[in-house]
Amino acid sequence: MTHGFQIDPWQLRWNNLDLAALERTESIFALSNGHIGMRGTFEEGEPTGLPGTYLNGFYEQHMLPYAEAGYGYPEDGQTIVNVTDGKIIRLLVQDEPLDMRYGRAVEHYRALDFRSGTLRRDTVWESPTGRRVRVRTERLVSFTQRAVAAIRYEVEPLDGGAQLVVQSELLANEPIESHTKDPRVAATLSAPLEYEDGSAHDYRAVLVHHTRRSGLRMAAGMDHELEIDDGLRCDILAEENLARLTVAVDVPSGSTLRMTKYLGYGWSARRSAPALRAQVAAALAGALQTGWEGLLAEQRSFLDDFWATADIEIDGDDELQQAIRFALFHVLQAGARGESRAIPAKGLTGPGYDGHSFWDTETFVLPVFTYTVPEAARDALHWRHSTIDKARERADALGLDGAAFPWRSINGAECSAYWPAGTGAFHVSADVSDAVVRYLNATGDTDFERDQAVEILVETARLWLSLGHHDVHGGFRIDGVTGPDEYTAVVDNNVYTNLMAQRNLREASEVCARQPESAAMLGVTEEETKAWRMAADKMVLPYDEVLKVHPQSERFTEHAEWDFEDTPDEHYPLLLNYPYFDLYRKQVVKQADLVLAMYLRGDAFSAEEKARNVTYYEARTVRDSSLSACPQAVMCAEGGHLDLAFDYFAEVAFTDLHDLHHNVRNGLHIASLAGAWVVAVAGFGGMRDYNHTLHFSPRLPRAITRMAFRLTYRGSRFAVEIGQDEATYTLLDGPELVVTHHGEDIALAAEPTSRPIPPAPKRPTPAQPAGRAPRRRGPR
Repeated sequence: MTHGFQIDPWQLRWNNLDLAALERTESIFALSNGHIGMRGTFEEGEPTGLPGTYLNGFYEQHMLPYAEAGYGYPEDGQTIVNVTDGKIIRLLVQDEPLDMRYGRAVEHYRALDFRSGTLRRDTVWESPTGRRVRVRTERLVSFTQRAVAAIRYEVEPLDGGAQLVVQSELLANEPIESHTKDPRVAATLSAPLEYEDGSAHDYRAVLVHHTRRSGLRMAAGMDHELEIDDGLRCDILAEENLARLTVAVDVPSGSTLRMTKYLGYGWSARRSAPALRAQVAAALAGALQTGWEGLLAEQRSFLDDFWATADIEIDGDDELQQAIRFALFHVLQAGARGESRAIPAKGLTGPGYDGHSFWDTETFVLPVFTYTVPEAARDALHWRHSTIDKARERADALGLDGAAFPWRSINGAECSAYWPAGTGAFHVSADVSDAVVRYLNATGDTDFERDQAVEILVETARLWLSLGHHDVHGGFRIDGVTGPDEYTAVVDNNVYTNLMAQRNLREASEVCARQPESAAMLGVTEEETKAWRMAADKMVLPYDEVLKVHPQSERFTEHAEWDFEDTPDEHYPLLLNYPYFDLYRKQVVKQADLVLAMYLRGDAFSAEEKARNVTYYEARTVRDSSLSACPQAVMCAEGGHLDLAFDYFAEVAFTDLHDLHHNVRNGLHIASLAGAWVVAVAGFGGMRDYNHTLHFSPRLPRAITRMAFRLTYRGSRFAVEIGQDEATYTLLDGPELVVTHHGEDIALAAEPTSRPIPPAPKRPTPAQPAGRAPRRRGPR
């Protein structure tokens, strides 16, 4: 057992009742398919830490507060809504409600199974009067029937027969309280759903509600199957915010009451209440037709296919093996069936960040899907393309050409009320374009290129040409922007932004040459593409000739140093304890910025430049963001600091399981979970995708004896197995594929091909700010 969880390679099991850990475990045990998300609350509804059921893209709108408004500031914010909760199944045993706060849990465990895709629970509860029952539950959110969730609920009396009453509910407008001033926590909404329609008949009930300001409508429905050896009495009702099926039955000794609850959800901005009610009814009919066992079989089959392509095997650290499968499972849940919706930063595991999607979807999450489940990456990029008109409107409001994608959003409109460390981060548009290019390189999807990619790349290239300018020295500058590091804002020539914009401009020119008809429809001319190429060629990349490092933005290395020695541990994260103006004028880095540029645009740096930059920025990066440890691990691995990279790897993988940022109650960090895959594949696997070829430079830390992973590229699926001394590459299916191993071309074949791993370069291990080194995990 560690941090409450039993170590197991294929499941996450919590073996005791700890009510103080409810908020954390509700996030960790959340189930989702990218369309529906359900936090891991108890079926009985109480006790609960933070109840939550979410529909991707379903939000309420609210005014953004400004002490003093400014031109171009967004006016409206969006917050994800906790929709009608269908998980609730209350139980009374001889008139005593099963409530885990009372009586005694004689036995209790919950387990999230990564292969079955279900959350299981087994509880022996002793009531305050001494009567015992065993409750077994299993729930799923279907990957194959995206509007469906289901719960199997079983009750067995253990002290002879007992009268049981089960109340299965749909509950809207659950009260939710927030006790923090942390700006990252979702705004609290009070009763956001207004009742519109409801019905109840036999074992089925449906409720329809709409939001007040955003004008979205949703429906939730439930239906049931009951199995019991004796007679039962049932009653069903539907009120404004509650539908309830009540089942009363005398269960004799040795018998079990078994209920299967099917749930259907749907929402729309346009469809009528009758249409949504019919949609939910159809979802329930399909679920009943498939049945509980059929849903389980479909779920298992879907996950079997996923693990056959995406699994990562690690020998040498059992807890880390469990953690990376946990991470991959939740990344899959966040985006598997989103289908034309964004992938929120918290997935659908909690209300953190108001349910918004950020740039980290494209930079950290989509690489996982691109090389394992490319259709999920395509769906996410389809969503970005569907918002391009809003991005054009945003650029126009700022006096710019092209499209400016938002810092944070649910529907594609900018929702950030803070310019310097939010809306000023124009690199988001380059990050979107980078994800588009990565997907095209990995799939060769010409339909997507023609119909969506050209428009995204062209409009973002136009943004950069209007945002930047040619200076008197002949360089192309991009001034007044914010890079990934939110502790250094509104700067000139942020290296990350400039390098990503440079690639954006070049790729836009190339895609127009490949798709001239699509380019012509957008009014692209030869003069315009020539201007893009010239701006890319002249892009300013600051370099400090004295220190021999790249300042992450112009003159950054001339700023005063932050006093790390006198900064107490309890003052991290710094943004909650120090004024922004002080952070902005010091050399303190919230999250990897220049280091992230060296990972994503490693072709723009020499090996020695990377080594010096890593050493310089390691000493100034405090990792107040969960996004930082991943690129730091990747670049430390590339530079030969393998044990340090392993420590960062553990930090990435355990971000949520160990609650390292003390905010898991608000949902999981999906980008950090995806970062575990990135560190394994791009860090220790050394994978880079340059010039339409996959390159590998694998090396393992001492703590890992073997690592294996599988990838999909250009229709081929292949396996990479890495040991301490050699790496083996095997083509599993698909056309012939050539990759490189430490610079050597290898033609993949069904017969495994092995190559020796050269020793890592030997360099002094970089130091971190006082008190900010990652926790040591591997040997020293």
